[in-house]
Amino acid sequence: MRNVCLFGVLTAILILSLEGHADARGFGTPLNPVTDICWNCVFPIKIAGMTVIPGDVPDAPDAALLPVCVCPAPPPLFFRPGIPISFWEPARFIETVKDPFYFPSLGVQLPNPSQGFLGGTHSEISAHNQIDTSTFAQAHYFIFPVWGVLELLIDFVCVEHSGFDLAYITEVDPLWNNDMLAFAINPEALLFANPVSQMSCIADSVAANAGLPLSALYWCMGSWGSAYPLTGHVNDDTYIQANAAIAARLIYKLSRELLVCDTGVNLCGCIPTPIWIKHNYRIQIAKPVRDFTCHPIGRSSMVWGSLKNPPFSAGGNSSDNFLWVIFRKRVCCAA
Repeated sequence: MRNVCLFGVLTAILILSLEGHADARGFGTPLNPVTDICWNCVFPIKIAGMTVIPGDVPDAPDAALLPVCVCPAPPPLFFRPGIPISFWEPARFIETVKDPFYFPSLGVQLPNPSQGFLGGTHSEISAHNQIDTSTFAQAHYFIFPVWGVLELLIDFVCVEHSGFDLAYITEVDPLWNNDMLAFAINPEALLFANPVSQMSCIADSVAANAGLPLSALYWCMGSWGSAYPLTGHVNDDTYIQANAAIAARLIYKLSRELLVCDTGVNLCGCIPTPIWIKHNYRIQIAKPVRDFTCHPIGRSSMVWGSLKNPPFSAGGNSSDNFLWVIFRKRVCCAA
């Protein structure tokens, strides 16, 4: 309830401060949990190690293999037996935007402190007779517990019972906008800034396109490039794929800073993972064009990116603002 109230206050402030600024930039409609989410991506559902409803997307390994599970409980019980259950939960979404302080899912635009400041880019830089394409975008992380929003399965212990909330925006995070500042809190990036480490990402790319990414290669994002630096700058000549990589980087960044936890690791609770487990996430583009399925982190946009960024006319500019639904692996011990 507190999150809902905070969100209501935030929305009111945005609307009052943005009167005349909430122009459509390709899209500005809220995420519709019924029509915009790929519900096939919830599957497979497993109970006591048996697949009850199969899915058409490769499933990640999980802890719901045995017929019975036991979790800690408050005294005087101390232990709580249950049945292991696993599925994929659409509980978050991320906006990647070219226009700073623009919230497509809210349909509002906050004033930018300076014209052109913090704005997204997609440019080609020529150096040593080679062309390097760089993409930069801001990102917004939303808590969006779909089951709670739709008031479905509200008595089910294995779904999140929180409210809708805007949890993180990168415009106010200097580490997102500067690679050197990000290196200061992620010095391990130096270990992977060499050809040998980056060549190993080929294996991750093959695995992601064939099924699931290799989570042991946590510094890679398959065909999307390197997971480092943990900023909004991505070297990719495919704009849609670059934005998918930016959304995935935000997931890793928040995991690295212990601001999110992984629901696919332990049956008894959500576990912080400063080194992310990539195969516990699926990503689906919902706007500007909804995809019919979801994909693992690192799968090439040649498979799924066609016609996903049409040239909507908004003041003569294309949209270039995206919304990504994040499916996370959910395992739990249901009493």
